[in-house]
Amino acid sequence: MNRASAAQRAALLDVARALGAARLSVGTAGNASLRLGADGGYLITPTGLPPEDSHAEDMVEMSPDGVAHGRRAPSSEWRLHHDLYAARPEAGAIVHAHSPFATALACRRVEIPPFHYMIARFGGATVRCAGYATFGTQALSDLALEALHERSACLLANHGMVVFGRDAAHALRMAVEFEMLCEHYWRAVQLGGPALLTAGEMNEALARFDGYGQPADNPAHPPGGQA
Repeated sequence: MNRASAAQRAALLDVARALGAARLSVGTAGNASLRLGADGGYLITPTGLPPEDSHAEDMVEMSPDGVAHGRRAPSSEWRLHHDLYAARPEAGAIVHAHSPFATALACRRVEIPPFHYMIARFGGATVRCAGYATFGTQALSDLALEALHERSACLLANHGMVVFGRDAAHALRMAVEFEMLCEHYWRAVQLGGPALLTAGEMNEALARFDGYGQPADNPAHPPGGQA
């Protein structure tokens, strides 16, 4: 089995290294993956190998039945990636990171409330925090999928964040945006707590995000249309 192209392997390695450069993950913490096809196969970063010491050939190809192919062992969180691809066909790439602000909130086991309209960027009026389970377990995957219902990001209790996007570059951008949102919330809490948006205000934001983006990103907004 060797469906992954050199370009896909390079793209995934670029994401893994970018997570470190953006201080979203350090050392061997965190992982990322890229869907390879509709059958659920994917490419994932290896376990225990820092991105700066990795090569494109170290990215591990996973078959739909959860079997690893390649010269390295897959990330210990491969079950989470496997189950998320199976449950969410719109997910083209996944990022799991131990970023500072998301992890701080996750260690408080808090749901992020509607303090800013950018919450809607991730699919709902809140960002949930999944319950705690040991890393790499089926229990953690099950809890994460529950927290991600109708969402594209969640916190993992006492652990970190999970974000997915339509491709590797998009998933990385979403992870960076999510970490910034977590920082904004953390800072607002230090000031005494933010004022929250109403349900109506969040519903309006959610509706506007349905048509958000450039034509290449959003087929519902045809070229030549008004912004």
